[in-house]
Amino acid sequence: MVAVLRKVKTTTLAGLIFLAMMTSGCSIRKLAINSLADALAGSGDSFASDEDPELVGAALPFALKTIESLLQEAPEHQGLLLSACSGFTQYGYAFVETRAEEIELDDYLEAERQRERALKLYLRARNYCLSSLELDHPGIGSRLRRDPEEAAAELEASEIELIYWTAASWGSAISVGIHRLEIVADVTAVQALMARALAIDEGYSDGAVHEALIALEALPETMGGSPERARRHHERAVELSAGNSASPYVSLASSIAVSEQNRREFVELLEKALAVDPDHEPSRRLANLVAQRRAELLLGRADELFLEPLEEEAQDMDTEPSQDSPR
Repeated sequence: MVAVLRKVKTTTLAGLIFLAMMTSGCSIRKLAINSLADALAGSGDSFASDEDPELVGAALPFALKTIESLLQEAPEHQGLLLSACSGFTQYGYAFVETRAEEIELDDYLEAERQRERALKLYLRARNYCLSSLELDHPGIGSRLRRDPEEAAAELEASEIELIYWTAASWGSAISVGIHRLEIVADVTAVQALMARALAIDEGYSDGAVHEALIALEALPETMGGSPERARRHHERAVELSAGNSASPYVSLASSIAVSEQNRREFVELLEKALAVDPDHEPSRRLANLVAQRRAELLLGRADELFLEPLEEEAQDMDTEPSQDSPR
């Protein structure tokens, strides 16, 4: 979760909203809406650097619905479409899917409801990204499903951010909806988009593409996954982020380490994630805090995720005297 929704200056926002509400002329009103849309889709990282995930989680729904309201007036505003795509993807992961993991043991039915909600958010995000791609590449949505490599090849370097978020939102939907064939069938489109992003700029956002590919390569081999490639992407993601991102460690631990029942690697990876200093790079503070919260959750569930304890833990259990043994 590296890229975030954009910051808006209060004075500019208030003035533009007033203008949009009070102006009756169609052209002026359209100008005001587009100006507000530009402001919302502009640069800034106030959310990314925040130290309070709960505060951001409470604020994001209003920001996202504001973007959707503006898209009703300016449906072809590519900045807004990208902001909606990236925003719903990040919100779905950080505050909905992660929440499902947190409550799964205590309330399984509610956890499943939250996963279904996350799936819908990811699909909504994907549709916004595809709508943006369609503006410059009409029919690309269907071509990505029919001939993904050829369709992805027509995307240009200037579209790297859009390519990444299309793949990230689509891949997140597949990850949550892994048992739904109509969703999983699109995995080749996601693979082609990520491959295109990697070819254009493997260092995009300090290794974000490699980080996403860890989860993609963790899919079953029948779906094109590869544990070996996942580990290579992990190493490169750590290298490109200079070890300042907790997410690559959490991703490899929660996928490959668990599937291979490598508990030692699992613990070591999560301890490395927790050792990352969230304040070292303010621009990724929120992402690191979210990843570290998930790392703590996973460590607390290790006994459920692994059939065997660590070797030293097993030895400790063997040497502990039973209550019935003489002292």
